[in-house]
Amino acid sequence: MNMNKTGATLLATLMLAATLAGCGGSGNGNKENAEGAGNGQATSAGPVDLEIAQISWGTNLPGEDFVKKELDAKLNLTITQTLVGDQADYENQMNVRAASNNLPDLFIATTKAHLQKLAESGSLLDLTPYLEKLPEYTAAAGEDVLKKGIIGDKQYALPKAGQARAYTYWIRKDWLDKLGLPKPATVDELLEVAKAFTEQDPDGNGKKDTMGLTGTNFQAFEPIFGAYGVTNIFDTTQLFVKDGKVVDTLYEPAMKEALTTIRKFLDAGVVDPELVSNKGTMAQDKAFQGKVGIINIDWAQMVKEDKVKVWKGANPKADWIQLDAPKGPDGSAYSNAVNIGMAGGLWAVPKRLEKEPEKLNKILELFNYTASADGGRLVQFGIKDTHYTLDGDKVVITDKGREEAGYTWLYQFAGREETDYLKTKFTDLAAYIDFEANMPRIETLDGFVQSPAGYNAADANRFIEEEMIKFIYGKNNIENYDKFLSTLESTFKYDTYVDAAVEQLNKLGYGK
Repeated sequence: MNMNKTGATLLATLMLAATLAGCGGSGNGNKENAEGAGNGQATSAGPVDLEIAQISWGTNLPGEDFVKKELDAKLNLTITQTLVGDQADYENQMNVRAASNNLPDLFIATTKAHLQKLAESGSLLDLTPYLEKLPEYTAAAGEDVLKKGIIGDKQYALPKAGQARAYTYWIRKDWLDKLGLPKPATVDELLEVAKAFTEQDPDGNGKKDTMGLTGTNFQAFEPIFGAYGVTNIFDTTQLFVKDGKVVDTLYEPAMKEALTTIRKFLDAGVVDPELVSNKGTMAQDKAFQGKVGIINIDWAQMVKEDKVKVWKGANPKADWIQLDAPKGPDGSAYSNAVNIGMAGGLWAVPKRLEKEPEKLNKILELFNYTASADGGRLVQFGIKDTHYTLDGDKVVITDKGREEAGYTWLYQFAGREETDYLKTKFTDLAAYIDFEANMPRIETLDGFVQSPAGYNAADANRFIEEEMIKFIYGKNNIENYDKFLSTLESTFKYDTYVDAAVEQLNKLGYGK
């Protein structure tokens, strides 16, 4: 990963802090344990017990857990995973355990805000003095990844490396062919195609029962926002660098144009009327059932074998293809934004482990090993010559690997290089993966930002969403947009948040 000058200075400062912690100064727990941790020497002969907690999203560990068996043997460990399927439930459990000083030995903080809350409560160990004991992990992760785990000037989390770049519009090519239409290349052409899909009976059943565009709330319009060089206002993807400065998408002049264009789609009656209430797979289900011809979605939800069976089963003639991001008036074209400040996981360690150097040492070993070539292949693909083979340096997945290694991501503590990993796991889908990985995307920075005191992000974001819905559905005139910004600032202190965000991001080397 590339390192900018300011970022390199930051890491050098962190490394210097680590060195000083091990070379004298006032005595403290961090100094003592930094010297003892990561040196590969355990203080007892038996395996060290580690409880590791994370969100499983419904994935279960198998009875024959070959990854655990290998890690336990290699690192002299006994790993116990505490898995919770739902994010809200998981976060509640971790908060309760933090209050009783009973956090797991290693656990995921769900968001930067969750990490900030735990760090400010004194529940977490500052990992800054231990970075020098993590050479394999820090080299593999890179400086920009490490920044994601910083609160204040301290490293409170070890973020997972790697980030998926997916999502684009998918469109029914068979409907285009039926109506004699080319693939739309601009936003205006996209609107015309959506009208045709709604009005011209593309499925040929003699009924006016199809729609142009569906999705889940504002996510459906991400490429349209991108056509105006701004980002979707939903999911906190609002801060990015433009012309060398950090800007907020809500203040960009083109935002009014983007909202006005989105309203044209709604006024034309070509958008799923349940757009705002769609949840889970509702939009996807409508697309698969042949009710809609355009959807903003990722390749995994469209062309994995089980997904294809669903939409081919509903209509064997259906032919879904990926669509380039449509161009706006000035030629801008971006698929959904990618929040480069957001990590796939923020691994935190409870403060009590500064007094348990044996456990802390093993956690550092675990991160170094899973970031190494051999350890990385184990937790990504399974056992060599059983779940994968090597053709030179190239990993080739076996049939047994496809059958048995679907859970191994639960052990990818250091993360992974996302696109290469996916193309290795899904060789036959590599073209789809590459298409979306190579789409132009605005890189947003919101994940790096800590909310200033007195700013309630949940309340502000709720207000933003409610007002944006009014603008696109014609419940409020776009001429009142500046008034919306004034209320956002006066009532929700949004300007305070933006000022704090710019300061923090400048300090990290963005926009300065």
